[in-house]
Amino acid sequence: MIAVDTNVLVYAHRSDLPQHDRARRAIESLARGARRWAIPWPCVHEFLAVATNRRVFREPSPADVALATIRAIADSGRCDFLAEGDGHLERLGGLMTAAHVGGGQVHDARIAALCRAHGIAELWSADRDFSRYPGLRIVNPLVGPDPA
Repeated sequence: MIAVDTNVLVYAHRSDLPQHDRARRAIESLARGARRWAIPWPCVHEFLAVATNRRVFREPSPADVALATIRAIADSGRCDFLAEGDGHLERLGGLMTAAHVGGGQVHDARIAALCRAHGIAELWSADRDFSRYPGLRIVNPLVGPDPA
């Protein structure tokens, strides 16, 4: 199963970004495809925070528009949302310790721990920091051939 990181969601949502077309096609390929895919809940929260942030965008997305984007993904019927469950603290702590991360890097460790817990083999992200977590294949759908 494939999971999608925040940055790909933001690029797909914001038509004013140069990565928009490529990211939109990547998300649409997942939403229309036969396979199930996923978004970790922390990525949903971060997407909503970034897309609606006046410090990031001169004209941020209104909250109802950003929420409608997530609702449309949920309504596609193929997307699962990944949440913490039993054993999360141990998985998160193990990843943090093995990768020697702290501070702001804990957010990525949380996403990696969620992916591992839910059997995610591949994470679509433009963030290279995820490469520090073995066992999770990182694919940047914004470069190279279309990944889907």
